[in-house]
Amino acid sequence: MKTSTATKTQELKQRQRSPLATPTDLEAAATHDIAAALNAILADVFALYLKTKNFHWHMSGPHFRDYHLLLDEQSDQIFAMTDPIAERIRKIGRSTLKSIGHIAREQRISDNDADYVEPLDMLAELREDNKTLATRLREVHNVCDEHRDVATASLIEVWIDETERRTWFLFEASRHGDSGGH
Repeated sequence: MKTSTATKTQELKQRQRSPLATPTDLEAAATHDIAAALNAILADVFALYLKTKNFHWHMSGPHFRDYHLLLDEQSDQIFAMTDPIAERIRKIGRSTLKSIGHIAREQRISDNDADYVEPLDMLAELREDNKTLATRLREVHNVCDEHRDVATASLIEVWIDETERRTWFLFEASRHGDSGGH
């Protein structure tokens, strides 16, 4: 027996309305709070990734190779955060960002669309963005602690460490050396 097109359409609409409620022992209020905080972090991470790649692509000057490679390495590390963040949101039964527009509405890290940015200004801007991200990751960690979500908190601890390392490298790479190169 063939299923009618109307029935198939109705079934499809029903499936689309069904929540993606993955079972979890966390309370609904906890998953709501944690997912909201993680989605904001995810938007910031995508914004920071693209800004880091933008500066990587548009780097110039006498330290081109070093800065270009540094930003390429950092952008890879930043991008590597995106899937675990999104999957963690899904693991606790919530939905995650769905589009570039959604990212733009949620991101708190500013874009930089300037035609030209001095290399040291690029490093300084990324350093400050990474410091801001570390602060926001700590805030989300507090939300996780409040709701006893140790799994998300554990992931965040690693991301804080990675973010602090990027901040450190950006700081050191942008320091002015003395005549002896130190």
